[in-house]
Amino acid sequence: MKSNIEINNKEFSGKRVLVTGGTKGAGKAIAERLALGGANVITTARTKNDEQEPNIHFIQADISTREGVDHVVDEIINRFNGVDILINNAGGSSAPNGGFAALNDQHWDNAINTNLLAAVRLDRGLLPVMLAKGSGVIIHIASIQRSLPLYDSTLPYAAAKAALTNYSKSLSNEVSPKGVRVLTVSPGFIQTEAAETFIKNIAESTGTDYETGLQKLMDSLGGIPMGRPAKPTEVAELVAFLVSARAAYITGTEYVIDGGTIPTI
Repeated sequence: MKSNIEINNKEFSGKRVLVTGGTKGAGKAIAERLALGGANVITTARTKNDEQEPNIHFIQADISTREGVDHVVDEIINRFNGVDILINNAGGSSAPNGGFAALNDQHWDNAINTNLLAAVRLDRGLLPVMLAKGSGVIIHIASIQRSLPLYDSTLPYAAAKAALTNYSKSLSNEVSPKGVRVLTVSPGFIQTEAAETFIKNIAESTGTDYETGLQKLMDSLGGIPMGRPAKPTEVAELVAFLVSARAAYITGTEYVIDGGTIPTI
């Protein structure tokens, strides 16, 4: 889905960008938005999406593993001499429902490797080029669950995203004086294809329609004052602003895009 916002197709001209998990959902929207702005975009994921824009480069890898990250870093250094913008978007939860007692060490390891260590390892591999150049932007995509966890279903994911946010702030304090900005973007419920499938499953299992299933899911999050989930393109627009020269003085902060879901200041 393309944004209706007028786009400067030269804003990111000459910029090399890596978007992890950039073949679907918000990651795909971010990759396509930056490519429309003139960036040379690379994505990475376990599998390729045939609907990916042809001008976006793809590196197949499982970055939840050290070997996968090493492969991506080597490819980018060898083919592109590094990146100017790194969007650590890959993440997700595969843990079962049932709270803490349903979780074993593997569930926790999977969540931490995917949602925290993948970003840490990619930063470690790609930051030296940014620091040598004295410029760059890193965005860590976290989640409102880092402060509003759903203990029954996504406890390891929420804990890993909380750690990612803390790490992101610490990293910004270290590298911002050297010219590299580091920020966190924490979305709430995004209406991706995976979310739509989940909603349809809720509707079928409860004998209701799609709209009722959507409302049940929003209610489980405590409600969304905007009355709907975010569109992937809306998250992409926020990221596009933050990595642009228009946000040159912004670093070390977290931007929440949740339609008002978090009920506190």
